[in-house]
Amino acid sequence: MTTPVSSDTSALFGTQPAAASKSDLGQEDFLTLMITQFKNQDPFEPMDNGEFLGQLAQFSTVNGISSLNSSFAGLAGALQDEQALQAANLVGRSVLADTNVGWFDGDAAIGGAVELDAAVSNVEIDIINANGELVKKLSLGEQPPGVVNFNWDGRDASGELVDSGHYQMNARVLRGSSVESVGTYLRADVESVTLGRLGRGMTLNMAGGGTLSLADVHQIT
Repeated sequence: MTTPVSSDTSALFGTQPAAASKSDLGQEDFLTLMITQFKNQDPFEPMDNGEFLGQLAQFSTVNGISSLNSSFAGLAGALQDEQALQAANLVGRSVLADTNVGWFDGDAAIGGAVELDAAVSNVEIDIINANGELVKKLSLGEQPPGVVNFNWDGRDASGELVDSGHYQMNARVLRGSSVESVGTYLRADVESVTLGRLGRGMTLNMAGGGTLSLADVHQIT
């Protein structure tokens, strides 16, 4: 079975670095030019020590930068390989993601969670459709500090099954007479992963057409 991992970079696995241009000045070329300079210098105005040391320092800097670039290229390749392994492990898995938009497929319930830093008298979840209409309100009651899980079975306030689509779930908590909005984590299935170019990270392609970044994943289930 082929794992659906895509990439928008053309050089991900085992790409060989381009051959150095013949116009590049290497270490051997630099030393040859320096020796030639010594042989042909004016004996009455020889190169002073400061100029000689300056040329050596310049070469050392250029050579050091070249070595550093090679090291970074190797590190980038290793990171891309590690990113690909992470991607392959996520495909087909369910994640709990830092988002308030979930996909209802017309059948399976949508699971989610809120994280509380203190006890509350009630937790309420508003479920809103793509038209901005309130479909249903979940009331979870009094809750202690920690993670509070919830599920929505896809039915509206009258008990009718709603159409498949994306639904927004906004959570709030009640502490006495005060009301406070809190973030939600929703469960979603990863169908494929797009590997971005170095620095852009991975994009998780979710069931229903939504996307998430790897940084949005709170838990892999």
